[in-house]
Amino acid sequence: MEKQKITVVALGAGNRMNTYAAYAKSHPDELTMVAVVEPDEWRRQHFARQYQIPDTACFADWRDFFCREKMADAVFVCTPDNEHYEPTLKALERGYDVLLEKPIAQSWRQCLDIVECARKNGRMVAVCHVLRFHPYFLKLREVVRRGSLGELISVNHIENVGIERMTHAFVRGLWRKESETNPMILSKACHDLDLLVWLTGRKCLDVSSYGSLKWFRKENAPQGSTLRCIDGCAVESVCPYSAVDLYLRRKRWLRHFNVASDRNIEDIISDELHTGPYGRCVYHCDNDVVDHQVVIMQMEEGVTVTFSMEGFTKEPSRKTHVMCSYGEVFGDERQLTVRYFQAHRPDEVFDFSSVAGECNYHGGADLSIVANFVEALQKRDESLLLTDIESSLESHRIAFEIERKRLS
Repeated sequence: MEKQKITVVALGAGNRMNTYAAYAKSHPDELTMVAVVEPDEWRRQHFARQYQIPDTACFADWRDFFCREKMADAVFVCTPDNEHYEPTLKALERGYDVLLEKPIAQSWRQCLDIVECARKNGRMVAVCHVLRFHPYFLKLREVVRRGSLGELISVNHIENVGIERMTHAFVRGLWRKESETNPMILSKACHDLDLLVWLTGRKCLDVSSYGSLKWFRKENAPQGSTLRCIDGCAVESVCPYSAVDLYLRRKRWLRHFNVASDRNIEDIISDELHTGPYGRCVYHCDNDVVDHQVVIMQMEEGVTVTFSMEGFTKEPSRKTHVMCSYGEVFGDERQLTVRYFQAHRPDEVFDFSSVAGECNYHGGADLSIVANFVEALQKRDESLLLTDIESSLESHRIAFEIERKRLS
């Protein structure tokens, strides 16, 4: 039986949308992009060219798009965090199913509104918690759940954000201000909170949290620094956070720059360093999100979880240590080791180094989440969704409570 081809409208045409839309290139018989909504003209046109979207199906504003008759089965919402809520509600009201980039919204009430709207209109919403689809984390959960390690006792989890991502995204970049996006514990770590709920299979009863914006503040700026790294800064050559070094010398983290084909990359980087947000000194930005945070969670059945989100690490990584009554399992996304307390039972080691990192769609997880969404729509069976919005609510509830506790 031939599968139904799912038609999709792209709301947003940035990095995440281009990642998820790539599924249409590898599976053209299952998915096709039929419209794009993106305020940035270069990104809108670039996306339209890739997927042969006509000018009549290209929109600069999602409000204009929703004034039209329904033109697809689903909408992928990959807009900035502060533009998830209204477009998602409108999509559901107009009869679209939704693949929604995390986090769901900016408040607990908004999250509940989206759930209620989906129920009312009989629509599906999947949230892009890609860690549930990653081979490493799937194996970790399988090991914990299979019972050979006995009862789950506690979990220690660390998200090392990595200093480059920290300065690029959360000091200079799009997620630097809580009012414009979300608290960092939600905008960055809702993946990890979702992972911990999914891994333990338990709800959270209580939390405590500490953290702050300790370092990237103007009072910590070294003598001789300037507002922009390129403006004769006396310490630029030795500064570990130099924008000149990150973007110009090493050509790192350019994916949020609009690299038009008719412009030289050096000119684009120069413009950014001289006038754009990414050229600013990290001590002189308008950022207010934390640069480190620790969380303690009391789960059901006496299980405890500690979670640490750290901006000050050389490399980005996640490290997890799960302790059970008959053994333990620990790993760093590259290797997973299972150790039993019984002396006669040998260690088990699983290697995932070949699928580590983001360059391969998070070990294929980015494309797997789209495949799961497509299958659920084809069969009109919401139970097939592995990251349906209702199962994603718990991690968001925890995040909002964590931030309330941290501030109070």
